Amino acid sequence: MKKILEVVGTLVMVVGACGVVRELTGWFPFMGLTRYLTENVAMLHGREVFANIVIAVAGFGILMISDRMRSVQGPGFSGGAHG
Repeated sequence: MKKILEVVGTLVMVVGACGVVRELTGWFPFMGLTRYLTENVAMLHGREVFANIVIAVAGFGILMISDRMRSVQGPGFSGGAHG
C-alpha cells in the first residue's frame, strides 16, 4: 500500500508541477490534465495555475501520508521477538 501511495503521489505532484510550468511558460503541452478540466468545469476557467498548484500540493500530501504509514509501523513491525 505504501508503494502504491508513493507512486500515485509522485505522479500527481509531477502532473501538478508540469501544469504550473506549462501555464507560466508554455512548455509540456502533453500534460493536459488541468487544461481539460478547466475547459469543462466552469468554476476552474481562468484559474489554471491555481488548479495546478492545488494538484501538486495534493500529490505532496499523498507522499506525506505514505511516509507517515512507514513511521507508524515503526522499526519493530517486522514481527520479530523483542528481548
